[in-house]
Amino acid sequence: MTKKLTDIKTSDTFLIEQSLAGNKVALENIIKKHQDWIYNIALTFVGDKDEAADLTQEVLIKIITKLDSFKQKSTFRTWVHRIIKNHFLNMKRGKYETNATTFEQFGQGLDQLPNESLSDYSYEVEDKLLVKEAKISCMKGMLLCLDREQRMIYIIGELFEFTDIIGSEIMKITKENFRVKLYRAKKQLYNFMDNKCGLINKNNPCRCARKTAGFIKMGFVDPVNLHFQKDTITSINKVIDEKVEIYKDQVISEYQKIFQEHPFLQSPDKLESIKKLLSSETIKETFNFD
Repeated sequence: MTKKLTDIKTSDTFLIEQSLAGNKVALENIIKKHQDWIYNIALTFVGDKDEAADLTQEVLIKIITKLDSFKQKSTFRTWVHRIIKNHFLNMKRGKYETNATTFEQFGQGLDQLPNESLSDYSYEVEDKLLVKEAKISCMKGMLLCLDREQRMIYIIGELFEFTDIIGSEIMKITKENFRVKLYRAKKQLYNFMDNKCGLINKNNPCRCARKTAGFIKMGFVDPVNLHFQKDTITSINKVIDEKVEIYKDQVISEYQKIFQEHPFLQSPDKLESIKKLLSSETIKETFNFD
């Protein structure tokens, strides 16, 4: 009974009702509950921690200011993802997106990076951590070769395994169209990996360990501050909701698996700046805060 009562009090429906009734703590709890999800989607979408943190804050502000428009016609998380999608598809191009390349150009860039041994350099961080950082950085870069819509569909459909029903709701397209677009995005990404990346196809000469020094020199890997391994909560595949029955026996592809093994990171604490927003007169009036 106690557990059920706790579940109710932490449910989105309860927190939303309490927030709209003027409970400031409930609104802060909604933010805390969803900010890590938003941050990790943003990080995968733009490939940069600082930009992802800013995007997370922008989306949270939109959620707060639009909360009274949530009519419970879908789950709250689907509604949140719709806000994420609209914001991400229409935002200004980020620093990595500004120089976004095609898969062909990305592959040429990898070919031009010299093969070097990390033992020729002296870094304070362990080599295996630097190589892992380079691998994640490279894979985030591959995703930037997809256009924004494809990237968003890949993230929600393949990475976080939303069904076509939910995916079509988020993207505002038919289920059939969602599946077609997801298939095309996967085909482009995985064909590139099959022809270039040594993680899956061992016949390909490209190896993360040989390219890590080059990634460091180009600024894609910071040997002092590892962007993709600090503040790790778990891995993406551990936070995915339990699959619906029809997906339980589906065999996961090796391509999908290595993307889902990426760390799921804790969002930088932007709550202080959000709290300032909650103290503004506009928000006080909207939520009847004292």
